[in-house]
Amino acid sequence: MPSTARFMYLKRLIRLCLLFPLLINTSVFAQNVNQNKLRLYEDSLKNLGSTAVNNENDLERKNANYQFIRTFVTALKIPGSYNYKFDSVKTVSQIYSPDNQFRIFTWNVMNEDGSYRYYGTIQLNTNGALKMFPLTDYTPFIKNPEDSVFTAQKWFGAQYYKIIKAGNENPYYVLLGWKGNTVKTTKKVIEILSFKNNAPVFGLPVFGDRQKPKNRIVFEYSRQASMLLRYASDKQMIVFDHLAPRDPKIKTDFSIYGPDLTYDGYQLKNGKWNFVQDLDMRNIPEDRDANFVDPKKQLQDSILNITKKPSASFSGKNKPKKS
Repeated sequence: MPSTARFMYLKRLIRLCLLFPLLINTSVFAQNVNQNKLRLYEDSLKNLGSTAVNNENDLERKNANYQFIRTFVTALKIPGSYNYKFDSVKTVSQIYSPDNQFRIFTWNVMNEDGSYRYYGTIQLNTNGALKMFPLTDYTPFIKNPEDSVFTAQKWFGAQYYKIIKAGNENPYYVLLGWKGNTVKTTKKVIEILSFKNNAPVFGLPVFGDRQKPKNRIVFEYSRQASMLLRYASDKQMIVFDHLAPRDPKIKTDFSIYGPDLTYDGYQLKNGKWNFVQDLDMRNIPEDRDANFVDPKKQLQDSILNITKKPSASFSGKNKPKKS
């Protein structure tokens, strides 16, 4: 290599060596700035979320939630927001998919009549510009939730606390959710989430029992009761309290339903969830996701760290037969 060419080569190399640390420092500085912005937004979201859940005035709750949504969207637009946890915002549930392809935020606001409206969004892990799917609660217009398939724009709202990936050739995700309902009853949901044409779809006929397959499972029981619904990973099984009415003659009033101290489940096999009756819970490991309840009652606790408490039997020893 001629001396002049060698000199120019070394000169460019030195410039690159001097520029490289500068580029790294600039990137680190930008990341720190973004983290600081996200912390400020997190503080605002914490306060707005608390107001939206705990304020006694219906209008104040809804106004706080409106401001919460606007602030949250602004925060999520900040580069690097996907990896920011928002841990102090206890009124919102956030769960990451097991393959880290996305995360789901869900929360609720109580209406004046004691019912609930649900809010949420799915944020994709894009490593770039924000890509998310806001979820619009369509519950009041849904007549047969276990038989239906929904989109993000028509969502059977719930506050999710657990996500499970299932299926090999056609993978999908199972969501366990709490669904406060009315002043008399509460619901819990086993939901299915998949993606079609790069958009979320809720519902898939993968739950088998003695009847036709269901797209999701919905439980309804007394608001005063507490129901276990959790996933036992070592058994690949979703386990739950069997619900029964206090009076076996009254089967249509879910406000008198509650756990009867027996347990059933759905076990994964070949991509489908098969119904299993009368489980021995002594063989099922404990899980702290078991007993998600209204976050208004648990504001000081993480909604992902609630243990199951013993509840009274609703039907004593006389467990009604399953139809």
